[in-house]
Amino acid sequence: MDDDQDLSTDRPAPRPGRRRRESAERRHRRTVWRVVLISQLCLALLTAGTVAVAYDRLDSGLEVQDIEDQLMNRPEKKEVEGPKEPLNILVLGTDDRGCEGCAIDGESGGGGSDTTLLIHVSADRKDAYGVSLPRDALVDRPDCMAEDGTVIPGEELAMFNTAFAEGGAACTVQTLEQLTGVLIDHYVTVNFNGFVDMVDAVGGVEVCLPKEVADPKTKIYLDAGTQVLDGEDALKYVRERSVLSANSDIGRMKRQQAFIASMVNKVVSAGTLTRPDRVYGFLKAATGSLTLDADLDSLSRLADLALQFRETGLSDIKFISVPFEAYEPDPNRLVWTDEADKLWTRIKRDKPLSPTLREGAINAADPVGGDDKDPSASPGDASGGPDDEPSASAEPDDDAPTEEERAEALANGLCA
Repeated sequence: MDDDQDLSTDRPAPRPGRRRRESAERRHRRTVWRVVLISQLCLALLTAGTVAVAYDRLDSGLEVQDIEDQLMNRPEKKEVEGPKEPLNILVLGTDDRGCEGCAIDGESGGGGSDTTLLIHVSADRKDAYGVSLPRDALVDRPDCMAEDGTVIPGEELAMFNTAFAEGGAACTVQTLEQLTGVLIDHYVTVNFNGFVDMVDAVGGVEVCLPKEVADPKTKIYLDAGTQVLDGEDALKYVRERSVLSANSDIGRMKRQQAFIASMVNKVVSAGTLTRPDRVYGFLKAATGSLTLDADLDSLSRLADLALQFRETGLSDIKFISVPFEAYEPDPNRLVWTDEADKLWTRIKRDKPLSPTLREGAINAADPVGGDDKDPSASPGDASGGPDDEPSASAEPDDDAPTEEERAEALANGLCA
């Protein structure tokens, strides 16, 4: 007998049944893992199916209006450096009070663009700013084309929001493009009900009122101080124009900027985006109340547009008004100033706001006021434009407001 055989005789013989028990345990573990994997796969398929069904339902609620054939003599878009094209998005808030719950502030009728905001998004998606266009500003409205192909005659020194009243979104886009030379890539309209629903979908939006509002005429009652408003009170807040703002529509426009900036802050916060119920609720509210252009005809395209803001810091999202002044023959009307031309030039060249243009701007990092700032905020704009003014990088956004700026904020109904 050789050595190998001798060694083998020293090994203990396996106990009967031990191999069978080990085999049974392995089979049990394999069965458990199969169940887990199958369960996860089913869950993934079920989730994907639920999301797909939800998206289909939301897509079916979208109202899309193709206005391409109604636009004439459109400006060309300048080529700029960047991984993507810069975007110019026109947001129109309609004052139609025909919808249920929309007849607020004691007024009726409507049909114009109560709020008009031009949003410019840079090609690198790291800078964005919204420009409010006063509805009472007098402009030379060009000819527009109606849906049936007939021509809507233009008018000199017409109020800006008459473009929407006369020819809807198409005439507003036509008017803005002809006046500014800025090509509008997308447009969105939202009514009062949609505004209320979207505010409620994100759990309310924070604002700060410098004083109490108790107006029995319009039935608007709001407390002073910092607070979170639900959709109904938020609509009252952005519509109020007799107590908070001595300058009426101008102050209301600034409060609308602050409110939108605060809503942006809320929507992009981790607490909102990690709550699927709120995200779905927000999308559901949006799709039920928006009218979109043909290039934004599905939820996936809307989501893709929203995801492009992932590289945009809150402090890099700003809101300003087009430079304007009072119209001398009628102090109740406004006109754009020559500074507005510099703004349109910067938008066409995809430049950030110059120091002059961003004076008094509201940014999404600190929309309510106070001393808290976004710790990730950049110290300033990194790419100033050589065309009209020096770079904004020398002037940080977190400078304390001056006494003049504080007084202006209070006049606009904002906390300084």
